[in-house]
Amino acid sequence: MRIVKEAEERKNEILDVAERLFGTKGFDNTSTNDILNEIGIARGTLYYHFKSKEDILDAMIERMSRQLIKRAADIFNQKDIPVLQRLTMMMMALNVDGNLGQEVMDQVHKPQNALLHQKMQIGLLTGINPLITSLIEEGIAQGICQTDFPAEVAEMTLLYSNTVFDDLMQYSEDERQQKVTAFIYNLERLLGMERGSMQAAILPIFQNDQQK
Repeated sequence: MRIVKEAEERKNEILDVAERLFGTKGFDNTSTNDILNEIGIARGTLYYHFKSKEDILDAMIERMSRQLIKRAADIFNQKDIPVLQRLTMMMMALNVDGNLGQEVMDQVHKPQNALLHQKMQIGLLTGINPLITSLIEEGIAQGICQTDFPAEVAEMTLLYSNTVFDDLMQYSEDERQQKVTAFIYNLERLLGMERGSMQAAILPIFQNDQQK
């Protein structure tokens, strides 16, 4: 008996299956037939929701961006955690995990997918930059940091962390440590803090994340 599902439920089912296949087989090695066979639906049903495999990837990136924004918002709302720790935890929460995450980022960074990359960057900036700006303003109010440009510092911090930490695991341990140290050093300068003032507070967060 054929199971009829609501449009949004079916769309999410297609995305769920595509995510799993892209993560295990890779985007280039996954065909629309693979997705159809895995779900057991007609080609017309797939094309009702998505025009192509690239269209599925686009929707997947949108959904992933929403999930990342929710992660950041959940951390932002944990007011019992100090400002600097929340800021760092938000940066680390933007890492896209697992094989799927690496596969998606590999696709996003391809020259032919420049518009997808731009779309993801704009989505994250729109959703997360106000949260980081608010955290920096909290830090200013508490005398922890000093800058006349909290929104601009937030944007630079987000773009830097999004670019560098997406590919962090491809580097050696020494290279990862160097990038983390450089991130902390530059963030301290952007926030008008003395060198080393952030390291003791936030370096363990990076180390714990890398050990997971």
